Amino acid sequence: MSRIGNKPIDVPNGTKVEIKGNEVIISGPKGTLKRTIRNEISLSIENNKIIVSRNGNDKIHKSLHGLTRTLVSNMIEGVSKGFVKSLDLVGVGYRCQLQGKKLVLQVGYSHSVEIEAPEGIEFSVEGVNKINVKGIDKQLVGDVAAKIRAVRKPEPYKGKGIKYSTEVVRRKAGKSGKK
Repeated sequence: MSRIGNKPIDVPNGTKVEIKGNEVIISGPKGTLKRTIRNEISLSIENNKIIVSRNGNDKIHKSLHGLTRTLVSNMIEGVSKGFVKSLDLVGVGYRCQLQGKKLVLQVGYSHSVEIEAPEGIEFSVEGVNKINVKGIDKQLVGDVAAKIRAVRKPEPYKGKGIKYSTEVVRRKAGKSGKK
């Protein structure tokens, strides 16, 4: 039994949900998202709530039940509120700036690294060392933030690199290893 899958999803005011066969289209103040769901799962709208139910009790049905409910819930949250991932640049001389829709990073390489914002993603820079990745698709926001972090991952000795704002970098002792 899926406890998450059994919870109904509240649809906030200003959000429109359309179910056409296996396709779910959710529109809100921030934009529109569309997703195709598997045949094993069915959706229905009752009293301004979305009910996710499975068509059987096989293992695949049970595994898709909670997943589908979470994906639809994230779509509703994305079109109504949006998602933001924050990244920090840590290191002497590390900085970032916006040039149109491009994010330009200077993180210790001999050249600057340019990252183009895909459709549906917006970059914003606070100061010279804080980046915010904003969008309505949670998966796309996380993917773009991970690509930015991969440019220069934080290292454990000095803590330099690009890290998530909530990430804690575990520091190691250096070569001397003072005891």
